[in-house]
Amino acid sequence: MKDSRIGESLWSIWDGDGYVADNDEATVYFTQEHIDVEEDLIKRALASSIQRDGISYSLGDSFKLVDASIKSHLWIGTLDQEIYPEICNSAGETLLGATLDNVVEATFVEVLSVD
Repeated sequence: MKDSRIGESLWSIWDGDGYVADNDEATVYFTQEHIDVEEDLIKRALASSIQRDGISYSLGDSFKLVDASIKSHLWIGTLDQEIYPEICNSAGETLLGATLDNVVEATFVEVLSVD
């Protein structure tokens, strides 16, 4: 039932390489495309993912985390046949000089858990 509502599968926890969070304790979510996190459907889907993943206890707390989060628009790609994406520039180049394939825009959101 997790994906039964519109937007429920939009956000995933980042498990790729190359993204350095501003806070080591942040949970980093991402989705493909450069999107406006303040758009109601997008924000609601992220807040729901945050609650479902146990980072907050309530949807209200999740919305507060989204409001206080660090948001960025970057590009990601994969190297050869790898399944884990890496951060790159719009031309597919990583900081280490590798050129990635399947480069797409991505939106990242760093959230801290509720104390």
